Amino acid sequence: MPKPLTKRFSKEFGKKEKVLNYATQTYQLSRPNKVGTVMALIRECQPKSFEEWEKWYFENANTDGKAPTKITKESLEELGERLYVKIKEIVIPEWTEAFNQLTLEDCVEYIFNLTINRTYDGFIREKSVIEDNLAKEFPNVKFEQSDPELDHAGDIDYLGWVGKKAFGIQIKPVTAKANFGNYSATERMKNSFTNFTKKFGGNVFVVFSVDDKISNADVVKEIANEIKRLHT
Repeated sequence: MPKPLTKRFSKEFGKKEKVLNYATQTYQLSRPNKVGTVMALIRECQPKSFEEWEKWYFENANTDGKAPTKITKESLEELGERLYVKIKEIVIPEWTEAFNQLTLEDCVEYIFNLTINRTYDGFIREKSVIEDNLAKEFPNVKFEQSDPELDHAGDIDYLGWVGKKAFGIQIKPVTAKANFGNYSATERMKNSFTNFTKKFGGNVFVVFSVDDKISNADVVKEIANEIKRLHT
């Protein structure tokens, strides 16, 4: 007997979904510092119905940060209003200009650049972060590139072996997140990092780089403390 389809409560936005998602992500309107750690909240709630979850969320949700504030229906509505303004006043004019200037040559060059040039730049950047920075800082740690399966499943670029245990390194160009101080891993990535720790014993560290330099210098101290912990 076929399993009955699970009722879905998510609304469909059709062709508008792409622009809504793009603007929301670009202007960070769905980050934990705006709407709370929603997956952690719903797991804490363990709701038996949608109504129970919605009620519990507004009773318990706070923004994630140094000065958390209560999340209300009004605060979510305000985020929606900000999204509308960003799309109307910034996104649409920018995209309209881009559409008007777009050429066939742009499209062909973009595919080549994305496939060949950026892949090579990323490869060189990752190796430089490890070989010219972390490997020299921690000569007793054996750094190795993660295998493709681990990289795909766990968002790990390199492993740092301390004896039989290892910590993970994820390398991001600072251009992928200009304000890396506000970077927040997705719930999927947090789960991947947790699975990595269970398997290898060490935590995962996100390293932001500009060319061959590490931008978030504090991460080096955090890695040093992790190495000491893994040695014990």
